[in-house]
Amino acid sequence: MKRIKLNNGVSMPQLGFGTFQINDLIECEACVLSALKTGYRMIDTAANYGNESAVGKAIKRSSIPRNELFISSKVWLTKDGYQETLAAFEQTLKNLQTDYLDLYLIHMPYGDYQGSWRAMSELYQAGKIRAIGVCNFLPDRLVDLILTSGVIPAVNQIELHPFCQQQDLRQLMAKYQITPMAWAPFAEGQNHLFTNPILVKIGAKYGKSAAQVVLKWLEQSEISAIPKSVHLERMQENFALADFNLTEEDLAAITALDSKQPVILQVDSAKEAYHLHEL
Repeated sequence: MKRIKLNNGVSMPQLGFGTFQINDLIECEACVLSALKTGYRMIDTAANYGNESAVGKAIKRSSIPRNELFISSKVWLTKDGYQETLAAFEQTLKNLQTDYLDLYLIHMPYGDYQGSWRAMSELYQAGKIRAIGVCNFLPDRLVDLILTSGVIPAVNQIELHPFCQQQDLRQLMAKYQITPMAWAPFAEGQNHLFTNPILVKIGAKYGKSAAQVVLKWLEQSEISAIPKSVHLERMQENFALADFNLTEEDLAAITALDSKQPVILQVDSAKEAYHLHEL
C-alpha cells in the first residue's frame, strides 16, 4: 500500500476508506470491517457522521493491532472553540475505543476555529494526536490559520475530483507541504463520472473502471483519497490499483476535465458561506 509522508514526518496510507453517509450503525460496522479485511488501513470518520461508535466496534472486531491502523476523525462546527473541542475530542476517543487519533481535523472553517486549533495543537503536543489538519479551508482561511497560530496543518481535506481539481488551492498547499485529501473523489457520481467517455476510454486500455482511473490519477498526483462504498466488490475494486499506471497523456486528458468549480460544496466568497448539498 502506497503511503504519504506528512509535513510532520508521520507516514499515512494514501488510500483510505470513507464513512460519510453510512448512517445505519450496523451497516457501517459491517462496511468498515469489510474494508479492513480488504486491506484498507486508514479509516476516516467524523463526529457529525454519527457513526464513530460503529467504526470503533469494527476496529475492535478486526483484531488488527492499533499501530497498523490510521484513524481520522473531525470536530464539528457546533463544538468550535477551545474547551468545546477538548470535550469533543474525548468523546471521539470514547466512541472509537482508542486512546489516541492518527489525524484530527477541523470539519469546517466556521466559528472559533482558532480556539479549536489551539486545543488540537495542545493535544498534538501531548501525543494524543499524531497529526492535525483541516477540512474545506480555502486560501484566505488557510493562510490566516497558519499566520495567526504558527502551526501548519498536515492535511486539508477538500472536494477534489476530475471536475473540481482545486489547482490554485493545491499550489498554495504545496508551499506549506500540506497534503490534500480528496473527499468524494468520485464527485458522488455527479456529472456522470462513472460513465464519462474520457475516463472510460482511459480505463479500457488497462482493463480498469473509470473509478479506478480517478483513484490512480489522485495517487499519481500525490493526493490522498477516502472513497466510500457499502458494496464489498466496489471496496475491492477501489483498492486494486497497484498493477497499472497512467501515462502523461492520460493525466493531461483528466486535467482537461477540470471545470474549476465545486460540484458538491458551493462556496459564496462574498459572504464567506459554505452550502453543503448534504450535511
